[in-house]
Amino acid sequence: MYDPVDFYNLLGHFLSIMTQKTASSSSKKLNSDADQGSDQDSFDPLAFSAQMGEILEKLQPLFTHYMQKHGGDELSSQGFSPMAMQSTMMDYWQNVFQKPQKLIDINLEYAQNMFLLWQESTRKFLGEPSEQIIQNEKGDRRFRDPIWQESFVFDFIRQSYLLTSQWLKTAVRDADALPEKERDKLDFYTRLFVDALAPTNFAMTNPEVLRETLKSNGQNLLRGLENLADDLQRGEGDLEISKTSYEAFEVGKNLATTSGSVVFENDLMQLIQYRPSTKEVYKTPLLIMPPWINKYYILDLRADNSFVKWAVDQGHSVFVVSWVNPDKKLAKKNFESYMTEGLFAALDQIELQTGEKSNNVIGYCIGGTLLATSLAYMTAHKQDKRIASATFLTTLIDFNRAGDLSIFVDDAYLKMIDDKMDKVGYLEGRDLRQTFSLLRANDLIWSFVVNNYMMGKEPFPFDLLYWNDDSTNMPAEMHRFYLHNMYRDNKLCKAGGIILNKTPIDVSKIKVPSYFISAKEDHIAPWTSTYEGMMNLGGKKRFVLSASGHVAGVINPPAANKYHYWVNDKIDDREHAEEWFAQTVQKDGSWWSDWAEWIKKNAGKKVPARDPEKGKLKVIEPAPGRYVKMKGT
Repeated sequence: MYDPVDFYNLLGHFLSIMTQKTASSSSKKLNSDADQGSDQDSFDPLAFSAQMGEILEKLQPLFTHYMQKHGGDELSSQGFSPMAMQSTMMDYWQNVFQKPQKLIDINLEYAQNMFLLWQESTRKFLGEPSEQIIQNEKGDRRFRDPIWQESFVFDFIRQSYLLTSQWLKTAVRDADALPEKERDKLDFYTRLFVDALAPTNFAMTNPEVLRETLKSNGQNLLRGLENLADDLQRGEGDLEISKTSYEAFEVGKNLATTSGSVVFENDLMQLIQYRPSTKEVYKTPLLIMPPWINKYYILDLRADNSFVKWAVDQGHSVFVVSWVNPDKKLAKKNFESYMTEGLFAALDQIELQTGEKSNNVIGYCIGGTLLATSLAYMTAHKQDKRIASATFLTTLIDFNRAGDLSIFVDDAYLKMIDDKMDKVGYLEGRDLRQTFSLLRANDLIWSFVVNNYMMGKEPFPFDLLYWNDDSTNMPAEMHRFYLHNMYRDNKLCKAGGIILNKTPIDVSKIKVPSYFISAKEDHIAPWTSTYEGMMNLGGKKRFVLSASGHVAGVINPPAANKYHYWVNDKIDDREHAEEWFAQTVQKDGSWWSDWAEWIKKNAGKKVPARDPEKGKLKVIEPAPGRYVKMKGT
């Protein structure tokens, strides 16, 4: 029977031997690096085993609690059961048997490449010049350590892994007889598989971990297990991988610090009005509708990267909706609730506060989807003049090609989610956070597994990752409507496809001037899909493409002088996204500056600045308010 204490005694013995011997050029390199600056005492296997036993004793009740809670079926409960892929795999192999030549060609190419790799690795071992058969993608931080290139052993491990990954991915992508959605699902699971099996994720094939183990006499592994125990304890038995130093941040203290006041609240949201920093402001107020999947302060992280503060400094009267973190009491809040109690309530209160009947409105991600849906509803009721312009940040309106998230949304997954939400009245924020992490597993899972549990290091304080883990719950009725009508059935871009409060809506009737900003590397709202969604709207439109991803492409202050963006003033209804991009002009800096010039056309003249404490609405509390500090499950 397996005994963890015996295992770690053996590991301790191994480490003791490794610190005394060097058997190859690779181990010499590792030991020489480990010896630099190291004055550690000699390794004591008995002390190592004793420390390990203490940590295992701490871990045991956490493992027991986990098994009692999940019954060993956590992946299945998240919708990632291997059984869910059984029918897809059967279809895949049926396709292969019908057209075997394509797979034969792929396998032959793989075998040839592995043979060439063996030849080149032998040359490298003998000290002769050698060629690289395959290189990892630029920016792949997993293989940044020079030893992956310098050592023939680790170079062989790296290239053989890359070739095998390429072989598996190609075999799946070339299964053209499979329906597109099924092929995308199989491709996603294949990427998860090959990412998980990367040699960097295992201590014995990761040179950085080996070096640190030799240098610290295995103390990194002890610290790693302590970190693992802390993360399990923080997740109450579930593994909540620490991605940043959570003690380093506090909302209202060093995050979300732009000065303002909560001037209105209801069950669903608080309305924040920010204190002006200029003597005069634009006449038309600016309302920001953030996503309720995450908290609003992504737009107000720190003073030097806060879109909210920057907009205030540009002379806008800025209002922001801060959504509540819902519990079971709000289970019946639906999509109409977010429209009427969210956007419409905010517009009503801003009119009371400023006297202005029209606003410029920004919607981010699902907040933008809500804005488009509400605009179509307002247009049907001839109330769209309440919005002077609409800005959509990485917003999906056409969900036909909605990225990796869409592969989960089939009938089986929806039933599982519905059943889960019906039990508690909401979708737990943890579930969404884990799903988003899986979409970028190398960055948001495996890099921290290596850093925290194998290297034994603490994660770096990073405000963006603190926000990423500050998750929110989703009311059952709202989230059910969103997944069924948007992601599964793609009804928003179909005239009359969605009915809100007995009103069929049609986004093509929207005539409000609109500005779309998307991100080139966005994996949540792919820019080609956001472009296609934009083409469903009427009125004057401007589309701008930013570099980077779903968040970094948006949170890009001009002062940082980072990234760039692409513009093309011509938007032709007959063009596809790629055709639009082919005629773009690349500009350095941030899209914020481009938007600032565009919004002036709809912002009106300058008027005396508006102080939230001098308006008609009673100040409830200082910004950022209570709602944003509510913790999800």
